[in-house]
Amino acid sequence: MTYMKKSPWIIHYDASSCNGCDIEVLACLTPMYDLERFGIINTGNPKHADIFLVTGGVNEQNRAVIKNIYDQMPEPKVVIALGICATSGGVFRECYNIIGGIDKVIPVDVYLPGCPVRPEQIIDSVVKGLSILEEKQRQLAARGKSA
Repeated sequence: MTYMKKSPWIIHYDASSCNGCDIEVLACLTPMYDLERFGIINTGNPKHADIFLVTGGVNEQNRAVIKNIYDQMPEPKVVIALGICATSGGVFRECYNIIGGIDKVIPVDVYLPGCPVRPEQIIDSVVKGLSILEEKQRQLAARGKSA
């Protein structure tokens, strides 16, 4: 993995999860795990975000919200599905109101199943997402030079 020119920013969205994965995402920000040591910044504005972390399954009420956040993010961007609910709908996939995982609405780059996912796994998935983001940046730059 090479070094990016700027710190990657993350936006996190809870799409109807049980909050188990969300608590683990918050644990990543504590001094014990300290996701910011990689230069990663947590933001609430999708227009500044490079990585989209989503927990929970998709339903009709949050489908438009997920798509809206994704569309507001600038290119290149990476989507990480955290937890079994975000990857497939999890134990709720047979419920009347759950459509499935977030890949039913937006493209996903990194899948991280688990219930709940551990902070170490979240950090690993974010680091994997960073390498995907760097590759997307290279491809975008190559397209810009050829155009």
